[in-house]
Amino acid sequence: MGWLPTGSGYEVALDGGRVVCRNAQGRRLRGLPASVKDDPVITDLRRLREWLARHEAECQAEVERWMVRGLPVTVAVLARVWADDAWRAALRDLVMAPYTDGMPDLGRAGFLRDVDPARGVGVIDLDGESAWLPGPAFAVPHPVLLDELAELREFAAELDVRQGVTQLFREAYRRPAEPAEMTAVLDGYAGAPYAQLRHATARAVGLGYAVRGGTARCRIVEQGRPVDAAVWLGDGDPGHESWTGRLQFADASGQHVPAAEVGPITWSEGVRMAAALHAGRTGGGE
Repeated sequence: MGWLPTGSGYEVALDGGRVVCRNAQGRRLRGLPASVKDDPVITDLRRLREWLARHEAECQAEVERWMVRGLPVTVAVLARVWADDAWRAALRDLVMAPYTDGMPDLGRAGFLRDVDPARGVGVIDLDGESAWLPGPAFAVPHPVLLDELAELREFAAELDVRQGVTQLFREAYRRPAEPAEMTAVLDGYAGAPYAQLRHATARAVGLGYAVRGGTARCRIVEQGRPVDAAVWLGDGDPGHESWTGRLQFADASGQHVPAAEVGPITWSEGVRMAAALHAGRTGGGE
């Protein structure tokens, strides 16, 4: 940002989230002189810094929503937001794929490096070549949809890929083919003890999940179908000990949905929630 004058002869600016100062000779100072700490310009910069931090978090949350819900985004929208540093930081280096026939075309995916409303998105493709992918819309594939995810992670490390939104290194769980193995996963994270129910509730909320009626919930909308992944935490006195229940799935009306009928993203995000709640146990669980 540009330098702004204060009432005491110094100039101040934001640099990487910090308020910095220079004197009349243009020499940058190590800290803020006492005479400028309460200057209205400093107050305004601090408020701007807080707004920018919120804006960055909102951009990351929105891009994550595109990924988790499998939402297509038009080139026009991508080009508009690309000019914004916060949006670009959230989007750059994500694996992007053209969205055709209601699905991402993973065979033409690549790491996002640029956006142009006329040419489409500029990527480093999975062969390491620079390319422009034309198309009216693109998607940020959930990692559970990506084949050879381990190899992609290695390739990303070679390219020094640094994703603002965790995609390749997000926990991804593929649904087993056998019903018995599915049941084992659904039951596998149950029974995690918490010394107090409030601790279980606080962990769920801190991870970004809703808690209603003693149950942690994660709603996934996949292919337009909303399904809740749910894990029982407990009810009653928040100071009493509690144990997590098994992972279950339900539709928007609350009706049970068999695990074999949920989509791959819904399964992965549900298991991810159950695993995170299990990891926060206070001891004594397997």
